[in-house]
Amino acid sequence: MTAAGLLPRLATIVGSAHLLTEADQQAPYVVDWMKKYHGRALAVVQPGSTAEVSAVLTCCNEAGVTVVPQGGNTGMAGGATPDDSGRQIILSLGRLDRIREIDPVGNTMTVEAGCILANVQAAAREAGRFFPLSLGAEGSCTIGGNLATNAGGIAVLRYGNARELALGLEVVLADGRIWDGLQALRKDNTGYDLRDLFIGSEGTLGVITAAVIKLYAPPAARATAMVALPDGQAALALFARLVGRAGDRLTAFEFMTRSCLDLVQSHLPGVAVPFAELPPAIVLTELSDADAATGVTDLLETVLGDALAVGEATDAVIAQSGEQAKALWRIREGISEAQVRAGKTIKHDIALPIGRLADFMRDCETAVEVTVPGLRFLVFGHLGDGNLHYNLQRAPQMTEDEFLGLTGRLNTVVHDLVERYRGSISAEHGVGQLRRDELPRYKPAVAMQMMIEIKRLFDSRNILNPGKLLAN
Repeated sequence: MTAAGLLPRLATIVGSAHLLTEADQQAPYVVDWMKKYHGRALAVVQPGSTAEVSAVLTCCNEAGVTVVPQGGNTGMAGGATPDDSGRQIILSLGRLDRIREIDPVGNTMTVEAGCILANVQAAAREAGRFFPLSLGAEGSCTIGGNLATNAGGIAVLRYGNARELALGLEVVLADGRIWDGLQALRKDNTGYDLRDLFIGSEGTLGVITAAVIKLYAPPAARATAMVALPDGQAALALFARLVGRAGDRLTAFEFMTRSCLDLVQSHLPGVAVPFAELPPAIVLTELSDADAATGVTDLLETVLGDALAVGEATDAVIAQSGEQAKALWRIREGISEAQVRAGKTIKHDIALPIGRLADFMRDCETAVEVTVPGLRFLVFGHLGDGNLHYNLQRAPQMTEDEFLGLTGRLNTVVHDLVERYRGSISAEHGVGQLRRDELPRYKPAVAMQMMIEIKRLFDSRNILNPGKLLAN
């Protein structure tokens, strides 16, 4: 099949109403959520079943036309945006939105890739269960995209990221073959773990069309607190104290610096930090338990009292209601929105050994200040799992263009130090286009070669999401 004959064939497969070829129809699909990457597409194809995905990929593979899989298009690294050639197909999976099965005894749910994360959470609640994956875009991101990028979020500390929440997958390969790995098994020791190859592969090895995901007993009790701290080292001490006393009841441990809270108060009316003066460092932490009688609030009060007594914390506020807890979480969740309102930032989504986070923040601030004096440091993230969003805002005397022109130089400063600390330059956002060209600098050569060889094995014609994660 030639590329010229491809569109009529695709219209036959998915129906002409689900083949979008006009520019106005394609507009929401050809730009990423951050508005950083813009592309053009030959067509947006919206299959309604796994069989249709298989037929579409078979045709594209035969025609040599490349395919960009796309879920909710909420990614942060340009991994679901086409190039500007106008010759790529966007494979939009939003119509694959069925929940196929819920097993409340086995604590599993089988869902299609286009299911919105918030809808999956709601379906679990209706069944008396809990699906813990939670992130800011949950009202529009999809399970397929969550798995393709191995999404993290606020509950990784207790429940793990998307990889830990998946038991089985259904995947369509580049040549149209369907791998049915939808097994709801906790144990399967029959060879290579194919599931984990596709999770986090950003649509470069196959298209995830369905998944078996884990469910849990819903939390019956929660205790949420915001804690003022003198520095990052004190945050680590408090984390160790909470882990020692609360164990796996410690659900979230989110870190923020003073500049983040100042930004939130300046740009989000109605959002107020519950401290008279902004402290140098702040933690938002939450305990939860499926048993309401375990007294998580009493436990949190005791641990924070001990931390205050020894100077690890300087102040603390424990939410007295669900609404107060939401107000505290609004502060943390508002940081990204406040950054957008304040202007462009140079972002770094990094992972580090937890015990070295405070040392890294100290050393990195020094290194950045030496390189470009006067920048503002917006550092926040999931300290409990070692993931920092290490973002930089321009100095007052700089224009935005001057600041953004420093991106490559500052990336190198931050990421070189991440490497020295044996960390990762992408913790939860993926590589996509954003970190693709930096990856070979920080990934061992043997690892890069293995990834290239795996890509060639699964996608010999390089039709699946070329230019993402790995260079063409």
